[in-house]
Amino acid sequence: MSATRDESTQTREGGSVAETSDMTESAQQEGAARSDEPAELPVDRVFELLKNQRRREVLRYLETTDEETVSLSDLAEHIAAIENDTTVQAISSSERKRVYVGLYQCHLPKMDDMNVVAFDQNRGTISLGPNADQLEEFLDIGDETEHPWPRYYAGLAAGGALLYGAALALPALSVGLVVPVIVLAFATCAIANEYTERQGTGDATSV
Repeated sequence: MSATRDESTQTREGGSVAETSDMTESAQQEGAARSDEPAELPVDRVFELLKNQRRREVLRYLETTDEETVSLSDLAEHIAAIENDTTVQAISSSERKRVYVGLYQCHLPKMDDMNVVAFDQNRGTISLGPNADQLEEFLDIGDETEHPWPRYYAGLAAGGALLYGAALALPALSVGLVVPVIVLAFATCAIANEYTERQGTGDATSV
C-alpha cells in the first residue's frame, strides 16, 4: 500500500511539473509573439511625421514601387522631380543633392527611429518598416492642408488688374500709388510661398 501511494504521489508531482513546464513555455511563446507585433504609434507622432511633404513622398514611393528595397539615390531623384515639377531626367545635380542630403541626414533617420522605414545608411537602401501600415490612413491628410498658391496668384492678378483699371478711370486714385501696392502684394505672396515650401519639403536641418 505504501509503495502504491508513493508511486501515485510521484505521478502527481511529475504531472504537476510537466504541466507547469508546459504553461511556462506557452507563456514564453505568447510573450515572444506579442513582442513581434509593432507597437502602436501615438497619433501626435504620426501627424508630426506626416506634416512634412518630403516624408509623405517617401512613403508613397515605397508603397507604390515594385521593389521591396530601393536606393537612396533613386528615391532622392524621384522626390526632387516632384518638388521641381519636372522629370527625373531633367532635374539638376543641385536639386538632387538638396533632397539627397535632407533625406540622409534628417528625414530617413527620423522615420527609421519610429520603425516606419528601415534605413541602412551604410548601403544607402530603404524599405518599409513594420509601423508603415499605421500611417496609411493618415497619409493624405497633409495634402489636404497644402496652400493653393496658383489660386492665390490668380486672385492677386485679378485684384491688381481691377485696382489698376480703377486708378486709370477714377481721378481720386493715383496710378503711382496703386502700382507699388500691387507689387508689394505679389512680393508678400511670393515670400510666403517660398517659406511654406521650405517648411514643407524640409532642408537637412529641419526635424
